[in-house]
Parts: sequence; C-alpha cells; structure tokens
Amino acid sequence: MRLKDIKVAILTISDKGSRGEREDTSGLEAKSIVEAEGAKVISYEVIPDEQYKIEEVLVRLADFRDVDLILTTGGTGFSPRDVTPEATLAVIERQAPGFAEAIRHESLKITPHAMLSRAVSGIRGKTLIVNMPGSPKAVRESMQVILPALPHGLQILKGQTSECASQEHAKMTNG
Repeated sequence: MRLKDIKVAILTISDKGSRGEREDTSGLEAKSIVEAEGAKVISYEVIPDEQYKIEEVLVRLADFRDVDLILTTGGTGFSPRDVTPEATLAVIERQAPGFAEAIRHESLKITPHAMLSRAVSGIRGKTLIVNMPGSPKAVRESMQVILPALPHGLQILKGQTSECASQEHAKMTNG
C-alpha cells in the first residue's frame, strides 16, 4: 500500500480557509496520511471556491509540476459555491469514477449524507485527480478506501507496470 516515489499535491477548496478565517485541517489530514505512506507532498494550497481558480491550479499542478496525484478537499456538496466537481470535470481528459464511487459507497455505511457528495475523479495527462469531502474525518475515511488501489493505479498511469487484465491473460496463457 506504499506510495513511495509518488509526488502528491493537496488542494483544499475553502473560501474561509483561503481568507485565513478557518484553519485547514482537512488538507493537513490528507497530507499527513500520504506522507505516512511514503509519498512526497510537493504542493499544498488553500484556494477559494472559484471554478476558474480551481481549474487553473489543477492544470498548473498536472501539466507543469509533474504531480502524480492531486487530492482535493472541499467544495463537493450542494452549496451553490461548491464547484470542485465542475472544475475537475472541465480539466480532466478521462474519468476514473471508481475512486469517487468507492468513497461514496463506503461513506454510505457511516452516514446517509454521503449521497450528497458530488465528488468526481479523473485523469489529466499522467495525473490522477480525486475529490474528497471537506472534513478531516471524511478525508481519513476516504483515504482508507482509496489507498489500497492508489499504488497500482498510479504505476499504470506512470507506465511503470502493465495493466491487470494483460497480467491475468499472460498467467492464463503461460501457466
């Protein structure tokens, strides 16, 4: 489950956090978790709930900072200011819905409010972007869900391993 040699960016989307009116505990929680798994956090930012700004930062991180994984926290609910999913969908090239679906599925076992999450996940270039809720508890729970799949998925994305299906096919034809 280790994330050794993985470069991560943490992006917290919060109007109050970006103005210094609230401490960002969610992004720091995500940072702590991925660092404990061996990842290198090369960027940590708190920005306002502005779609153009979120898109701008996601593109910069994916295209110019050579980040393997961008974890966002906040801006995934029903509030009119919650535009993280729209910004993410605007910049990704391919969806990777399993991460957001798995988070919602497991979160539903804890609270029916998980249905209110509009989080998405997808790929831009060789960068995986995963939206997570904005509370530290929800970040911990989300990370527990996605951590087992991240190392292999990121290896495939970086071209460091072949895909699961082709490995299975090779085992069946050679064994």
